[in-house]
Amino acid sequence: RPVIKNVSFVAEPGRTTAIIGPSGSGKTTLLAHMLRLFDPQQGRITIDGQPVEALTREQLASTLGLVPQRPYLFSGTIGSNLRFGNAEASEDELWGALRVAQGDDFVREKEQQLDEPVSQGGTSVSGGQRQRLSIARALVAKPRVYLFDDSFSALDVATDARLRAALPEATAGATTIIVAQRVSTITEADQILVLEDGEIVGRGTHDELLENNSVYQEIVRSQLTEAEAA
Repeated sequence: RPVIKNVSFVAEPGRTTAIIGPSGSGKTTLLAHMLRLFDPQQGRITIDGQPVEALTREQLASTLGLVPQRPYLFSGTIGSNLRFGNAEASEDELWGALRVAQGDDFVREKEQQLDEPVSQGGTSVSGGQRQRLSIARALVAKPRVYLFDDSFSALDVATDARLRAALPEATAGATTIIVAQRVSTITEADQILVLEDGEIVGRGTHDELLENNSVYQEIVRSQLTEAEAA
């Protein structure tokens, strides 16, 4: 049976579209379709009106900037990883992206800073540091569409808040799509899509969904309960 179905939405430049829903609702699968890891059996996905299947892999890679749920770093240095999508980026651009991603402090503490060696997979840094470097790498590439797949989950709440406050200026003019588990990550999104069993069961702002969407209300309620229990 289809993992996602009857899903239709427009994500506009300069605006943030957030996608939230219970585990297994199809959030990551939806992003995978945008990246052409899968092609839809029906319907189509377009960028600026052009079907994604009409784009070459190089065009797709330069248009979409993915920060995956489980970030991966390559063997090399911090600098070489940040330049993965933009080989000509200056050191100032790297430090600027790190500041937005809340990663400049820990990189400056490294003995060789941007030239600090990174092991294959990024196992030489912590999970939160790996996630921040992955976010900075996407910012350095300056794609037209940012895809954040639950990319803030390894960050503490304070770091998450600082990063989200800095992100709009850094991604100004681009289309931003955020898949999130934490409601606090997406309260300022221009539109929030609520997925359940592969279908959109609600769309609107945080306040609108709190008012009229039972699935969203339950997600918020359960997270408040977990926070109180902690």
